[in-house]
Order: sequence, then structure tokens, then C-alpha cells
Amino acid sequence: MIPSSFIQSLGSTAECIHCELSTLETYAGDKWFARSLPEAVALPHNEEEVSAILKAAHAYGIPVTPRGAGMGYVGGCVPVCGGIVLSTERMNRILEVNPADGVVVVEPGVITADLQAACEQLGWFYPPDPASRKDSSIGGNIATNAGGPRCLKYGVTRSYVLGLRVVLADGRTLIAGGRTHKNKQGFDLAGLFCGSEGMLGIITQATLRIIPAPQARMALHASFPAFELAASAVQRVLQAGHLPCALEIADAYTLTAARKHLRTNVLPADAQGHLIVEIDGRRDALRSELKEIASLLRENSGDSTVYPAYTEEEVERIWELRRGFSESLKATGLTKLNEDIVVPRSQLVNFVNFCASLRTESGIPIACFGHAGDGNIHTNIMVPRDENGNERRADAEALLPRVFDFVLSHGGAITGEHGIGIAKAPWFPQAVGTTSLSVHAALKSALDPTGILNQGKIMGSRQI
Repeated sequence: MIPSSFIQSLGSTAECIHCELSTLETYAGDKWFARSLPEAVALPHNEEEVSAILKAAHAYGIPVTPRGAGMGYVGGCVPVCGGIVLSTERMNRILEVNPADGVVVVEPGVITADLQAACEQLGWFYPPDPASRKDSSIGGNIATNAGGPRCLKYGVTRSYVLGLRVVLADGRTLIAGGRTHKNKQGFDLAGLFCGSEGMLGIITQATLRIIPAPQARMALHASFPAFELAASAVQRVLQAGHLPCALEIADAYTLTAARKHLRTNVLPADAQGHLIVEIDGRRDALRSELKEIASLLRENSGDSTVYPAYTEEEVERIWELRRGFSESLKATGLTKLNEDIVVPRSQLVNFVNFCASLRTESGIPIACFGHAGDGNIHTNIMVPRDENGNERRADAEALLPRVFDFVLSHGGAITGEHGIGIAKAPWFPQAVGTTSLSVHAALKSALDPTGILNQGKIMGSRQI
């Protein structure tokens, strides 16, 4: 139980603390299946209130679980040790959009799509584009170093973080970086918090880099009679000197589900692989570049079917198809174990073939689709049901170590976007190695000596 003296010590900030059951249940989980009730929820309006809450929690030894919009898939904001969930959702102001300096200044609760829209109104561009951008917040994007399809050309969230204000576990405020695009004043402390998953501090303000918006975008999608041909086409496009902003791939299982659910006739019945390519830049140059890429895909496989998209509406229809892949897998009625592994691009075919062999051996469907340009493939192990309709979840989860072993042994990473959280904590030591693990622990101890921030995650996994 949180002592009443803790609440009293907060003074007027105590108004941010909520203990009613309905609120506790709302903040008990994220998009992963795990849930755990906190003892209280803090909804601060500003940095001063965040600081007061952490200072008191530090003094009382009360666990604090930071939370953005709760859109994660690894249990990163599940309060496994009780205590307080501290959500920054009410800190949602865009403080400045400054094209002259090429920066925006925002509070952590700003929704990613809202920031992008504010920039677009001025002809500027904030490129990071996680699939959840209409719901996810900037603070959560930074804490997980969120990515998205445009990473190939524009990079992940970390590439756009110039400066941060962060409240540390003891309530002190750290100012890291600034608003200049070059800054070599000491260690890269701002970068340290990108991907830190709420383990080191709570972000209260971010200064982000923005760039001039591209004049136009065009795209194409193509189906191939073999997945290997789709994967080799990725290499061929890049080797020819093209740098698309997105290069997406899908395997045969995903395509079969999409044909059934979306009732589309643009995915041939015999397609075993599928590519989406998007380019952006000056409108006059894009049409000829898209034709060059289309020619490359046809040369790579004479049987490939290529559909170009020259207008914004046509491009959006292609992305509606891509967004439909995940929904199509859900429509199978099977629960998805959605893993966001990363392999070197040269290992794409080997990895998908490995998943196909697991599928044959186990009888458990596995769907692979995602960001071929950077090797970040969403690997969906589809939990089957027995003859009585009960989920064979244990059988599906037994495949995870084998998938992760393959990925790590081929130079990959067990997560490219979602983070470690609870879901992947058992594999974290294997993924980073002994020395790296000790450095993580040392940094955690230095910034959070009493260990109140996001207990039970990453290094100190606590299953629930």
C-alpha cells in the first residue's frame, strides 16, 4: 500500500494521484497480454509535478512505472511491481515549430501524427512513422526508439532527437543536448535515453529535428512467384543506386490471409512474395525513377506483376493494402505472437526459409512481413487450437527461443522497434552479452540507485 504520508508530502501535486479501481484497471497494461494493477496512477500536467512525484517516490522507495500512450507490444508499461503508473498523456503541448532553426519543441504526450500534421502545415516534415503514429506519443516513441517503414531513408526516432529534458529517479531535472544540429559538449546523454524504456528517467520535453517536406511521393507494389525473387529485388533496387523511403515485403502466408480478408484481386493467387516500394522527392524526377524501379523488378522476375501509383490517392491505396496485412492475420481467428526481429538484409531469404521449416516441422503457421529495407521483419507465430478449440499457446511459445537463436546467430537483433520490456527480457542477456549487460546495470545503478523506475523490466524480469 502507498502510505498516506507519501500523498501528503506531495502538497498540491497530490491532485494528480488517482486510486479509484476503474483508473487502476485502465493503466494496468499495454497492447501485450500481460496486466497488473498499480496501487495508484499519476497524471501530472507539467515537469514540476513529475519531479515532485519522483522525489517523493525515491524517498519512500515506491516503484514508478513510466507510461506514454500505452501502445507497446512487450509489456513495457505494465506495473509488474505495483506502485505508481506515471502517465505523461496530459503533457501534450506542441510548444514550438521553428523552421528557421529546423526544430520543434514538444511535451512527451504529443501524439506523433499531430506533430507531423503541424509540421506539414508549414511545409516541413517529421519523418519517424511508427504504425501506431495516430495513437502513440512522442515520449513513448523516444523511450522505445520507435521506427517504421520510412527508416530505410530517414532513420529511426533517435536520428531526430536533439535535446531532452528528463526528470531522474530522485526528482532532479537533467538537460541533455539542445536545439543545435551539431553538439559535442560531453557525452551523448540525449541519445542515452532513446530506447531506454523508462528505466533511466522520465522525458518531460523534447527538441526534435525537422526537415523540409518532400514535394511528392510515388509508389508501386509487385507480386513475385517466389519469395526469394522478392528479396533479391530489394538488393537489386538498392544496388542500382535507388534509396526508397520504404521497402516492404510479405511472404506467402501473409498474402493468402490478405486475399481472403481484403477480397482484393491485386494479389495473384500464386504469389509467394510481395514488395511495396515508395519514393519521395521532387515531383518531376519521381515518375522516371519509379519507371526505372519497375523495370528492375520485372527484369528480376519476368513473372512479377507491377502496379505503379503516381498520385497521392493511389499511393495511399497501396498503404491501405499494407496496413491490411496485420488485420488479415487477426481475421484468421488465431492469436498472433508478434515478434519484431531484425536480420541483416542478406539473411532475409534464409530467415523466411527457416520460419517455413519451423512451420512444416511444428504445424504452427508463421507469417513474415515488414521492413525489408532495414531487415526488420514482423514475425507472427499464429497460435493454433486443438480439437477442442483450446489455444496451444505453449507449443507456439516454444518456437520463440529457436527464432531468437537463429536471429542472434546470424548477426541480428531480437527487437527492432517494440523493445525488451517483459516479453523479451529472458533473452536479453544472450542478446547483448556479459560485458554489455554489466554496463547496462552500471548505468541503471548510476541514474536510479534505488531502482524505482520500471521495476521488473529488461534486466530484472519479473513474470506475471
